[in-house]
Amino acid sequence: MKRIITATVQDRSGVLNRVTGLLLRRQFNIESVSVGKTEIEGISKMTLVVEIEDEQRLEQVTKQLNKQIDVLKVSDITDKAIVARELALIKVASNSQLRSEINGIIDPFRAVIIDVSKDSLAVQITGKPEKIDALIDLLRPYGIKEIARTGLTAFLRGHQPQINELATYSLLK
Repeated sequence: MKRIITATVQDRSGVLNRVTGLLLRRQFNIESVSVGKTEIEGISKMTLVVEIEDEQRLEQVTKQLNKQIDVLKVSDITDKAIVARELALIKVASNSQLRSEINGIIDPFRAVIIDVSKDSLAVQITGKPEKIDALIDLLRPYGIKEIARTGLTAFLRGHQPQINELATYSLLK
Protein backbone atom coordinates (compact mmCIF):
# COMPACT_ATOMS: atom_id res chain seq x y z
CA MET A 1 0.00 0.00 0.00
CA LYS A 2 1.17 3.52 -0.74
CA ARG A 3 1.95 5.71 2.27
CA ILE A 4 2.58 9.47 2.34
CA ILE A 5 5.35 10.25 4.80
CA THR A 6 6.52 13.77 5.61
CA ALA A 7 9.83 14.55 7.25
CA THR A 8 10.85 17.91 8.62
CA VAL A 9 14.63 18.06 8.31
CA GLN A 10 17.60 20.34 8.75
CA ASP A 11 18.44 22.02 5.43
CA ARG A 12 21.94 20.53 5.14
CA SER A 13 23.96 18.81 2.47
CA GLY A 14 23.46 15.04 2.32
CA VAL A 15 20.17 14.82 4.25
CA LEU A 16 18.16 13.73 1.21
CA ASN A 17 20.77 11.09 0.38
CA ARG A 18 20.75 9.70 3.94
CA VAL A 19 16.94 9.54 4.11
CA THR A 20 16.46 7.92 0.70
CA GLY A 21 19.46 5.64 1.32
CA LEU A 22 17.87 4.37 4.52
CA LEU A 23 14.66 3.56 2.66
CA LEU A 24 16.50 1.88 -0.19
CA ARG A 25 18.63 -0.26 2.16
CA ARG A 26 15.41 -1.50 3.76
CA GLN A 27 14.07 -2.25 0.24
CA PHE A 28 11.19 0.23 0.27
CA ASN A 29 10.07 1.35 -3.17
CA ILE A 30 10.03 5.16 -3.26
CA GLU A 31 7.39 6.30 -5.74
CA SER A 32 8.14 10.00 -5.39
CA VAL A 33 10.14 12.45 -3.30
CA SER A 34 9.71 16.19 -3.14
CA VAL A 35 11.81 18.49 -0.98
CA GLY A 36 11.70 22.21 -0.41
CA LYS A 37 12.48 24.95 2.05
CA THR A 38 9.86 25.82 4.65
CA GLU A 39 8.84 29.09 6.25
CA ILE A 40 11.57 28.48 8.86
CA GLU A 41 15.15 29.38 7.91
CA GLY A 42 17.34 26.26 7.75
CA ILE A 43 14.43 23.79 7.78
CA SER A 44 13.14 21.79 4.80
CA LYS A 45 10.12 19.54 4.33
CA MET A 46 10.31 16.21 2.51
CA THR A 47 7.24 14.43 1.19
CA LEU A 48 7.83 10.78 0.30
CA VAL A 49 5.34 8.45 -1.31
CA VAL A 50 6.52 4.97 -0.36
CA GLU A 51 5.24 1.47 -1.05
CA ILE A 52 4.96 -0.24 2.37
CA GLU A 53 3.18 -3.55 2.70
CA ASP A 54 2.29 -3.66 6.41
CA GLU A 55 1.94 -1.58 9.60
CA GLN A 56 4.97 -3.18 11.26
CA ARG A 57 7.29 -2.11 8.42
CA LEU A 58 5.71 1.37 8.45
CA GLU A 59 6.44 1.71 12.17
CA GLN A 60 9.99 0.43 11.59
CA VAL A 61 10.75 2.99 8.88
CA THR A 62 9.22 5.84 10.88
CA LYS A 63 11.36 5.01 13.92
CA GLN A 64 14.51 4.65 11.84
CA LEU A 65 13.93 7.96 10.07
CA ASN A 66 13.38 9.68 13.43
CA LYS A 67 16.80 8.40 14.58
CA GLN A 68 18.56 10.28 11.79
CA ILE A 69 20.53 13.25 13.15
CA ASP A 70 19.16 15.89 10.76
CA VAL A 71 15.55 14.65 10.90
CA LEU A 72 13.39 16.73 13.25
CA LYS A 73 10.00 15.06 12.77
CA VAL A 74 8.50 12.22 10.73
CA SER A 75 4.78 11.70 10.17
CA ASP A 76 2.68 9.23 8.20
CA ILE A 77 -0.10 11.50 6.94
CA THR A 78 -1.76 9.03 4.56
CA ASP A 79 -5.01 8.63 6.51
CA LYS A 80 -5.23 12.19 7.83
CA ALA A 81 -6.92 15.32 6.48
CA ILE A 82 -4.27 16.68 4.12
CA VAL A 83 -3.73 19.09 1.28
CA ALA A 84 -1.73 17.27 -1.42
CA ARG A 85 -0.74 18.37 -4.91
CA GLU A 86 1.59 17.50 -7.73
CA LEU A 87 2.78 19.57 -10.69
CA ALA A 88 3.25 18.16 -14.18
CA LEU A 89 4.57 19.69 -17.38
CA ILE A 90 3.43 17.84 -20.50
CA LYS A 91 4.77 18.52 -24.00
CA VAL A 92 2.23 17.44 -26.63
CA ALA A 93 2.67 17.21 -30.40
CA SER A 94 0.46 19.85 -31.94
CA ASN A 95 -0.04 22.00 -34.99
CA SER A 96 -2.12 25.15 -35.39
CA GLN A 97 -5.28 23.17 -36.24
CA LEU A 98 -5.09 20.98 -33.09
CA ARG A 99 -4.36 23.72 -30.55
CA SER A 100 -7.98 24.72 -29.94
CA GLU A 101 -9.00 21.06 -29.68
CA ILE A 102 -6.27 20.39 -27.09
CA ASN A 103 -7.21 23.57 -25.24
CA GLY A 104 -10.78 22.24 -25.00
CA ILE A 105 -9.45 19.02 -23.43
CA ILE A 106 -7.22 20.69 -20.85
CA ASP A 107 -9.67 23.44 -19.84
CA PRO A 108 -11.88 21.30 -17.53
CA PHE A 109 -8.70 20.18 -15.72
CA ARG A 110 -7.77 23.82 -15.09
CA ALA A 111 -4.51 23.17 -16.90
CA VAL A 112 -2.86 25.94 -18.90
CA ILE A 113 -0.74 26.13 -22.02
CA ILE A 114 2.60 27.61 -20.98
CA ASP A 115 4.56 27.33 -24.23
CA VAL A 116 3.74 26.99 -27.92
CA SER A 117 6.07 26.08 -30.77
CA LYS A 118 5.50 25.18 -34.40
CA ASP A 119 5.08 21.46 -33.73
CA SER A 120 4.19 21.19 -30.02
CA LEU A 121 2.75 22.88 -26.98
CA ALA A 122 3.53 22.58 -23.27
CA VAL A 123 0.78 22.16 -20.68
CA GLN A 124 1.04 22.82 -16.96
CA ILE A 125 -1.30 21.05 -14.54
CA THR A 126 -1.46 20.87 -10.77
CA GLY A 127 -3.62 18.63 -8.65
CA LYS A 128 -3.94 15.13 -7.30
CA PRO A 129 -1.92 12.46 -9.13
CA GLU A 130 -5.15 10.82 -10.37
CA LYS A 131 -6.20 14.08 -12.05
CA ILE A 132 -2.83 14.38 -13.76
CA ASP A 133 -2.97 10.74 -14.90
CA ALA A 134 -6.44 11.34 -16.38
CA LEU A 135 -5.24 14.33 -18.42
CA ILE A 136 -2.19 12.41 -19.63
CA ASP A 137 -4.47 9.60 -20.82
CA LEU A 138 -6.59 12.08 -22.79
CA LEU A 139 -3.53 13.73 -24.37
CA ARG A 140 -1.80 10.46 -25.35
CA PRO A 141 -3.59 10.13 -28.72
CA TYR A 142 -2.10 13.50 -29.77
CA GLY A 143 1.44 12.27 -29.12
CA ILE A 144 3.15 13.10 -25.85
CA LYS A 145 6.74 14.16 -26.47
CA GLU A 146 7.82 14.65 -22.86
CA ILE A 147 6.49 14.61 -19.29
CA ALA A 148 8.09 16.06 -16.15
CA ARG A 149 6.35 15.50 -12.79
CA THR A 150 7.35 16.88 -9.42
CA GLY A 151 6.02 14.11 -7.23
CA LEU A 152 3.49 14.68 -4.49
CA THR A 153 3.91 17.42 -1.92
CA ALA A 154 1.56 17.56 1.06
CA PHE A 155 0.84 18.80 4.56
CA LEU A 156 -1.86 18.44 7.18
CA ARG A 157 -4.91 20.67 7.05
CA GLY A 158 -5.36 23.05 9.97
CA HIS A 159 -2.82 23.51 12.78
CA GLN A 160 0.84 23.08 11.86
CA PRO A 161 3.78 23.11 14.28
CA GLN A 162 4.84 26.66 15.00
CA ILE A 163 8.43 27.88 14.67
CA ASN A 164 8.95 27.69 18.44
CA GLU A 165 7.70 24.09 18.57
CA LEU A 166 10.14 22.95 15.88
CA ALA A 167 13.00 25.00 17.32
CA THR A 168 12.42 23.49 20.77
CA TYR A 169 12.17 20.00 19.26
CA SER A 170 15.43 20.42 17.33
CA LEU A 171 17.24 21.58 20.49
CA LEU A 172 16.12 18.46 22.34
CA LYS A 173 17.47 16.12 19.64
